[in-house]
Amino acid sequence: MCMLDYNWLPVFMTGLGTMFLIGEILVKTKGILFLLGAGFISTFFISYLDPSAIWYMLPLYFIGMLLIVIDGKLLNDGTLSVIGLLTMLLTVGFTAPNWTAGIYAIIGVIIGAVGSFVFLKAFPKRDMWGKIALLDTLSSEKGYNSMNETYAVLVGQEGEAVTPMRPSGTVRVDGRELSAITDGKWLDRGSKIKVTNVSGARIMVEKVEENSK
Repeated sequence: MCMLDYNWLPVFMTGLGTMFLIGEILVKTKGILFLLGAGFISTFFISYLDPSAIWYMLPLYFIGMLLIVIDGKLLNDGTLSVIGLLTMLLTVGFTAPNWTAGIYAIIGVIIGAVGSFVFLKAFPKRDMWGKIALLDTLSSEKGYNSMNETYAVLVGQEGEAVTPMRPSGTVRVDGRELSAITDGKWLDRGSKIKVTNVSGARIMVEKVEENSK
């Protein structure tokens, strides 16, 4: 019996491939995780696809990954990340030789995506990670208190949304671009905003109505 005949094998190939590739997005490893991930996921597609189908199925998987990167780097609203993840799941599911193997392949992507967060404990985070998670975890030793005071003076100041707020995004206040969040309302890019509250590094904003002035 050929090794590829085992339906559970795809869970390892797609799981490790996805874990390393998303890990490369989250942390700085000089491309090492990308090479490992690309190797595992390419092996999966090459092993189960007809050569004539590899040229569009494998790129579709990486397009899904690219959408996640674009969302984290530019948009920050999660829409492209969801589309990207669904694209990845569909490509591995349809690539598998049967439904059972397809389910294992999809489970592998999900497990790999979740497992990739372990790299945050071992490697330096990329700058985009702060935007994806909307977190500024600063310890007291690293100047948390002084940062809190700096943000606190922003309360009451007005600015504009640099990116769409869904409801989190990036705003420009006092010449600085900062991660912020609304009280749940979605705002368009360029909307006038006002800082209403600051809690640690969490900046709350609301839309300034044009007729309020």
